[in-house]
Amino acid sequence: MPELHLDIVTAERMVYSDDVDMVIAPGSPGELGILPRHTALVTTLQPGALRARKGSDEVTLAVGGGFLEVRDNRVLVLADTAERAEEIDVERAHAAEERARRLLEERQSAVDLDLAQAEAALRRSQIRLKVARRHRAEEAPR
Repeated sequence: MPELHLDIVTAERMVYSDDVDMVIAPGSPGELGILPRHTALVTTLQPGALRARKGSDEVTLAVGGGFLEVRDNRVLVLADTAERAEEIDVERAHAAEERARRLLEERQSAVDLDLAQAEAALRRSQIRLKVARRHRAEEAPR
């Protein structure tokens, strides 16, 4: 079976680059599954978990939005932010989640822009925590 080459980059660094069997990404219209020989595609990404499968292994990353392009068995993700599950600082993500929750609770005095930013920050922190928890559960001895 032909493989896909996946590159995930942010403005700061190359986060991931490898040949994979499948990519599952949080696209704007919903979750996208990309297999080899996928038709050409360009779409925006929503904040969410991006998964890449290679054989029986799966790599999960938290992405904070961006763009995804598929062409000639290559998937390019230009992410606003991207963290591999093992890179996520769970304590920092919890603190960010609490800050965002406090801002939302105080929303009577917040302007719309602040409210939207707090909601986006809450969503990003929840995604990071979900990805980190899933990774830790997969690594736990059974």
